[in-house]
Amino acid sequence: MKELIKKFVPCFALDFYHFSLPMLGAFLYRFPSRKLIVIGVTGTNGKSTVVDLAVKILEEANFKVASVSSIKFKIREKEWQNPLKMTMPGRLKLQRFLRKAVNAGCQYAVLEVTSEGIKQHRHLFIDFDVAVFTNLTPEHIDSHGSFEKYRQAKGELFQATKKVHIVNLDDENAKYFLQFPADEKYGFTLLENSGGQASAILKIAEARDCQILTDGLKFSVDNIKFDLNLLGKFNIYNALAAICMALSQGVDLEICKSALEKIRGIPGRMEVVMKEPFTIIVDYAHTPDALEKVYESIANSKFQITNPKLICVLGAAGGGRDKWKRPEMGKIAKQYCSQIILTNEDPYDENPLQILNEIEKGFSQTRNCEKILDRQEAIRKALSLAKSGDTVIITGKGSEPWMCVAGGKKIPWDEKKIVKEELHKLSK
Repeated sequence: MKELIKKFVPCFALDFYHFSLPMLGAFLYRFPSRKLIVIGVTGTNGKSTVVDLAVKILEEANFKVASVSSIKFKIREKEWQNPLKMTMPGRLKLQRFLRKAVNAGCQYAVLEVTSEGIKQHRHLFIDFDVAVFTNLTPEHIDSHGSFEKYRQAKGELFQATKKVHIVNLDDENAKYFLQFPADEKYGFTLLENSGGQASAILKIAEARDCQILTDGLKFSVDNIKFDLNLLGKFNIYNALAAICMALSQGVDLEICKSALEKIRGIPGRMEVVMKEPFTIIVDYAHTPDALEKVYESIANSKFQITNPKLICVLGAAGGGRDKWKRPEMGKIAKQYCSQIILTNEDPYDENPLQILNEIEKGFSQTRNCEKILDRQEAIRKALSLAKSGDTVIITGKGSEPWMCVAGGKKIPWDEKKIVKEELHKLSK
């Protein structure tokens, strides 16, 4: 039905529809964002993690906080899983959520802001006070038409936010996001002297003495040492983004340290399900860049001890979209993984086997690759292959509660639970 509407309804009519809904929602719910300090987090990867880290810091500083991410909704102590298979809720739902946050006495709302959401004007009539940019790599190119238009959509959040901008200075697109005017600008970096490109930046959070360990991360900012229970170098960047947000709100680095060191992991984001006798990790990675960073983090942190193997369970998110990335993800898997198991992910109305065939085009024929359409069976196979010291990495779903298949059907899914069930079966 949606495709028919898009085909026959003129673009100007669709634009008016998408524009009018947030305006209506803001009016109906009495412009709730005006009663909150609203923080928007955008970029390709890391958004949900940054939202979660930012919330933890603000709560540690005794603020009352609401948040929306692809993982969950939260209003103060109440939180619930995001069941929508969409990061940003529809315009009316988002405004209603913000009104509930105001009614609950929240002072802050931290929102994950997507390019698709911006394209459909879901960000309009929300008064953003802080805009955070994590990183940018190609995604949703089919939908936006080009990488430039994808970046431009992300930039609209910064265009709409006039008070505080926070930018990853190590990303090659940093200059683009720094061009937008704001009262205050903050940057974060792992590289020395990155601030040279942005003289208007008020504060630069630079991570020094970085250590990527098998059980966490260590780094320091302004001589304050951080010791986090998160995995992967990319999570240093995510932590820095949250720290910059805190600094922009007058929160002390010691409070940031206290909050971040209490976190034991983010659901479905480099989440360790088991460590012994082999390691099992579940991660949401659904872009080539995210996938490579996950594999690279595992390789560099040396989860595997002796005669190691990295066994991956891999699909390609979103049937019918971003087909270009499939062989790229296959190529990356071949580079890092000893054993590749290609499986179903979210095929929607596309032929699942065709998706796997397109991933397989990223590498020449190898005896170390199997195609198993049933995702639970694929997980079982990966676990059965693992020996002591190996790592099994299952990507693409993370903490998502559904698998989307043909005919608009949604199959309930809990990756972590299924891993534990299959482990139990194998132990018998």
